[in-house]
Amino acid sequence: MINVVLVEPEIPQNTGNIARTCACTGARLHLVKPFGFEISDRTLKRAGLDYWDKVEIFYYDDLADFFEKNRGGTFFYLSTKAKRIYTDVCFPDGCYLLFGKETKGLPENLIFDNPDNAIRIPMGENLRSLNLANSVAIVLYDALRREGFKGLR
Repeated sequence: MINVVLVEPEIPQNTGNIARTCACTGARLHLVKPFGFEISDRTLKRAGLDYWDKVEIFYYDDLADFFEKNRGGTFFYLSTKAKRIYTDVCFPDGCYLLFGKETKGLPENLIFDNPDNAIRIPMGENLRSLNLANSVAIVLYDALRREGFKGLR
């Protein structure tokens, strides 16, 4: 089981899309406030389609609340500022993949204070970033592929 963590997501369609991806893969979804939308937002619900009851979702007041409630976890911080590529790490069962908000990413101290667990997706020069939902799908499915897609058909 892999945990996907969205820190301060801003775009409801991305969060809905990611919830759907988590439902299809059996990943848990952790949402860290503040959000750039209301959980009842119509676009959020539409993007997740009818998968909302098929994904386990946890909510947190802020990043400190998330870390307090998930002490002892193995955390990977995804950022364009990371030096390591995501394919260079092993993702243990139960690990947490943290993704930052669409406009700013994760707090920089997480990346710089945890260089061994700060990872990125390779991309072309002088480009800012990939779409958040696409980034989650790339890393999550690669981690699942490495384990032979256990539990998936």
